[in-house]
Amino acid sequence: MNHAAIIGWGKGMPPAVLSNADIATFIDTDEEWIVSRTGMKERRITHVSVAEMAEVAGARALACAGIAADQIELVILGCSLPDEICPNMASAVSRRLGTTNAAAMDVNTACTGFSYALSTATALIRSGVMKTALVIGAEMVSRCMDWDNRNVAVLFGDGCAAVVLQATENEEGVLAERLGCYADARDILDVRGVGQRYANTGIPNGYTSWNFDGQEIFKRAVHGMVQASTEAMAKLGKTIADIDLVIPHQANLRIIDAVGKRLGVDPDKVFVNIHRYGNMSAATIAVALVEAIEEGRVKPGALLLLPGFGGGLTWAAQVVRIGQRTTPLGSTGIDFPPCAKTGLELVNDLRARKARYHGAAKVFLEEAAALLSG
Repeated sequence: MNHAAIIGWGKGMPPAVLSNADIATFIDTDEEWIVSRTGMKERRITHVSVAEMAEVAGARALACAGIAADQIELVILGCSLPDEICPNMASAVSRRLGTTNAAAMDVNTACTGFSYALSTATALIRSGVMKTALVIGAEMVSRCMDWDNRNVAVLFGDGCAAVVLQATENEEGVLAERLGCYADARDILDVRGVGQRYANTGIPNGYTSWNFDGQEIFKRAVHGMVQASTEAMAKLGKTIADIDLVIPHQANLRIIDAVGKRLGVDPDKVFVNIHRYGNMSAATIAVALVEAIEEGRVKPGALLLLPGFGGGLTWAAQVVRIGQRTTPLGSTGIDFPPCAKTGLELVNDLRARKARYHGAAKVFLEEAAALLSG
C-alpha cells in the first residue's frame, strides 16, 4: 500500500500584528477579558491576497522538500474565504508557483479545510492517481470580519501554511483519519453576506454579519474533536499514550484544554500557538504543524494527532507519522512585499470602508423612501 509522506513544510505569515490592546481601541474589551476567555494575545492581519500568502507558504514547502514545482501533480487549497470563487484559488496558486503539471482544487470546510485537503490528497496518492501533492491551508478572515462584533472580532486572524506529500512505501503521513459533520446545527456558525444567497440583496461582498453561538460551538467542537480523535486512533489500535504530540485546531484555549482533558493527554504533549495567531480557520492546523516541526517539538518518526473543528459543522482528526527527516533540504528567498501599515491601521481601513458603505446605504434608503412617499 502506498502512503503519503510529509516531505516538505512552510508557512506564510503576514507581518502586521493586531494585539488585544489594538482591538480595545474600537471595541469595549481589554486584555484580561480576551485572554481569560480565548487564550489569544495577538493575531496577524494580511496586506496581501490569499493567493500571495499561499505562494509564499507553498514555495517554502517546495524548497524544504527539495523538489521543483513541475514535480507537483496536485495543488489542493483549504480555504473558506478565498480571493475569488471561479476560477478557484488553487489554480491561482499553481500559476504563481509554476506547477505546470498539477491539477488544482479547492476545499471549503471552514476551519477543517486543511484537514480535509490533507485527507483528500493522501487518498489520491494512496490510490495511485498521483505521487506528489502540495496541500495548503490559507485564510484571510480580516476582510470579511464584523469588526463591531466583540464575540468574533477578537477570535480570528489571517495566515497560511503548506506541506508537500509524496508517495512512499514507508508507513508515514496520514495513517488513519475520521471526518464528520454536524450538519443539523450548521446555522450556529454563519457568516452572513458572502455567497450567492446574498447576490440580490444589495450587500457588497465582505460587508458581513456573523451569527456565532459560542456556547453551543464549544460543546460541539469538544465532542467532535474527541470523537474523531478516538475513532482515528482506534483504527490503528492506538491510544493517546501512543501519541507523541497533539496538534489541535487553535480555536480557543478553553476548547484545546477541554479536548486534552477528555483524551487524557499530558498538557506538555499538546502544541499551542493560539496566543500568537488566534484562530486562522483553515490555516490553523497547518501553521501549528509547521511551527511544531520548526521548534523541534516533532522528533523523527513521531506519531501526531491532528484534531479539528469548523463551520458546517465539520470535524476531523488524523493520526500522522512523521518521517526520519525533520529539517529542511533547502530554502527560498521568497517573502511578502513590505507592509507600510500596522495591523490596527489595516483593520481601521477595513472598518472605515464598511462605515462608508453603511452611510451610503442609509442615504439611498432615505431617498428611496422619500420618492415613494412623495
